[in-house]
Amino acid sequence: MRETDSSTNQDIELLIQPGSGTSAILDGIEQARESIHIVIFRFDRREIELALKRAARRGVFVHALVAHTSAGQGGEITLRNLEMRLLADGITVTRTASDLARYHNKMMIVDARTLYLLGFNFTYLDIDRSRSFGIVTTRREWVQEAERLFHADATRQAYAPECASFVVSPCNARQRLLSLIACADRQILIYDDKLSDPAAMKLLVAKSKAGLDVRVIGTAGKRAVGVQSVRLNRRLHAQVIIVDGERMFLGSQSLRSLELDARRETGLIVSDPEVIRQLATVFEADWLACAGSAPVVTAAAPALEIPHEELAAIIEAPREPAPSVVSLEVVRAVVKDAIKDAILETVPPDSTDVPLKAAVKQAAKDALYELVH
Repeated sequence: MRETDSSTNQDIELLIQPGSGTSAILDGIEQARESIHIVIFRFDRREIELALKRAARRGVFVHALVAHTSAGQGGEITLRNLEMRLLADGITVTRTASDLARYHNKMMIVDARTLYLLGFNFTYLDIDRSRSFGIVTTRREWVQEAERLFHADATRQAYAPECASFVVSPCNARQRLLSLIACADRQILIYDDKLSDPAAMKLLVAKSKAGLDVRVIGTAGKRAVGVQSVRLNRRLHAQVIIVDGERMFLGSQSLRSLELDARRETGLIVSDPEVIRQLATVFEADWLACAGSAPVVTAAAPALEIPHEELAAIIEAPREPAPSVVSLEVVRAVVKDAIKDAILETVPPDSTDVPLKAAVKQAAKDALYELVH
């Protein structure tokens, strides 16, 4: 599924999960000759770990940037054990800072020439059992920007985006993604299981009221008035926005305030026609597969109507600082959301070995940390 962007003569490939994610990543590691920079939030693929070790043994400089914390199924202990194993095999390991609620992005850069920008973690659950996507590209501006971000986070230095189509939370994600939605004229197709950001929902409501085809596979917040949504018949770990069949976002950040404003997330805005066609085809197939259950459409609420001329104001509106005293309702909502994350992201639907105690304990820690941010 390898395609060339005719406008830049650069290679771009769409990874569709479940599918070829593992083989594509393994191929990239095996082909590395100089360096591998890999960002890890969650990791349990033994074959990828062994491939990284083989690369290090043949003289490739392998640098793993590992999240300082990870929720769910013994997440932090698992990451610390992984660090020790990688270090024992001569791999350079750096831990992210703790300034953000989470360092949740997933990417790998091979030989400073090829970028693997992923919506999925390096795990069996994400790669083998979930709907997710990734992009492999040699487009120079994306690879260079990913390298800049990697080095900034590895050295705990400030990062400022220099490429408009390289989307980074919390730096430029809110403005770039809301602008993408605002420019839609005919259709907005979204994969997102956590769509709840108030500004994003207002834009989607306005577009729906203007007659656009606005559909979400996943869930949309209660204020997403008039927006159709369906639940996928398998685990969903994808964050995608397709606008008018002409532009597309793919990355690790949901349209959720925490992921736009308080976490490290990365994504790309793509205009390659064939890649967009491929992903839109998968979306329509998934939508049809869910046709047995009628789409959820939130009833209209006049208070949420937004004149078209106010869209730009929504996109550029400054974020209000968090209050120093938070209500119990806010605490309850954040804790509930984080516990849901921990369970859904780490426990297979049919698992009989569910480590709820560990998952809930870590989720509560992360929830409180995110709440402070």
